[in-house]
Amino acid sequence: MTITIDIPVTTIMSKHIISVDVKDGLERAEHLFKKHNIRHMPVTDHKKIVGMLSINDLLRISFADGAYREEGDIKSDIYEMFSINHLMIRTPETISPKNTIREVTSLLVNRKFHALPVVDGEKIVGMLTTTDLLKYYLSMF
Repeated sequence: MTITIDIPVTTIMSKHIISVDVKDGLERAEHLFKKHNIRHMPVTDHKKIVGMLSINDLLRISFADGAYREEGDIKSDIYEMFSINHLMIRTPETISPKNTIREVTSLLVNRKFHALPVVDGEKIVGMLTTTDLLKYYLSMF
């Protein structure tokens, strides 16, 4: 069986984008991570991507404060000391809907990212994660 990797990322990316606004609180971000069972989210400001936030960013600051509490107990004192703006990766690497699976696989491997927003102009049209790539490669066997 031949693995086709010179096809656009749009064939395997997630089109349902969960994002957080840069002005939202960390409690909201944690809520979205848990509710949607995701590990990475674009951070937006007026619908324009300005950063990326991962669940690991939250875990780094909240580990000693009982990270991954039950959904009803999201309030955390440590979250009052930081904002999304403090934790996010600014000006994240993005990819185009025209990028191929081969190109993105190489980028993820070489840059050690786990998620990339797919951006058309200034609009986020999808997310591609290492999990998406693994599922695609597994489907070939």
